[in-house]
Amino acid sequence: MHASASPSPVRSHDVSADAVSRAGRYRWRVVDIVVASVIAVACAAVFLLWNVGYEGPSAILKPLLPGLQGLLAGPWLIAGVLGGLIIRKPGAAIYTETVAAVISALVGNQWGGPLTIVSGLVQGLGAEIVFLVFLYGVWRLPVAMLAGAGAGLACGINDRILWYPGADTLFTTVYISATTVSGAVIAGLGGWLIARALARTGALSRFAAGREAGVRV
Repeated sequence: MHASASPSPVRSHDVSADAVSRAGRYRWRVVDIVVASVIAVACAAVFLLWNVGYEGPSAILKPLLPGLQGLLAGPWLIAGVLGGLIIRKPGAAIYTETVAAVISALVGNQWGGPLTIVSGLVQGLGAEIVFLVFLYGVWRLPVAMLAGAGAGLACGINDRILWYPGADTLFTTVYISATTVSGAVIAGLGGWLIARALARTGALSRFAAGREAGVRV
């Protein structure tokens, strides 16, 4: 008769240490808040420029196909994706996108302050949900593009409700599809490329994104 070796018991302090480690990974530091705020301010400047700059391309796209102007939504979606990729903490995408929208609303734009803030919150939530699905642990290009697409999808649905309540099926389908594609390419791919470029400069040395870049080099 052979005695079977029983598995080693899991020590309580190991479990506690693991729980503390996970909690620390998700806890916001002062530097996280500062850098997320800087990202939001920088993206707000992009928003303000694009509030004016999109008018020309929009005038070209609208006659081609109703709703095709949704392809121009990407620059307004990049704050959430970029914030999520750099900060890598729960709430980062919502925080950066919403703060950028608040700044845009305070400076003034053609869409009205409160609705601009609502749009920022919804768009940030769209990106945040994707990062949450991957448990804030995967930061590769496909996830970045999915987050951008999530922000774009949320943007399209929100715009359809707030700005185009009487739109027909064709416009709705084209517009939401266009904002989703724009989010994936401009906010997703663009945000990922910007995050990598910043990491290579050493500016993100206090973040996992910056340390990963150093290891790859």
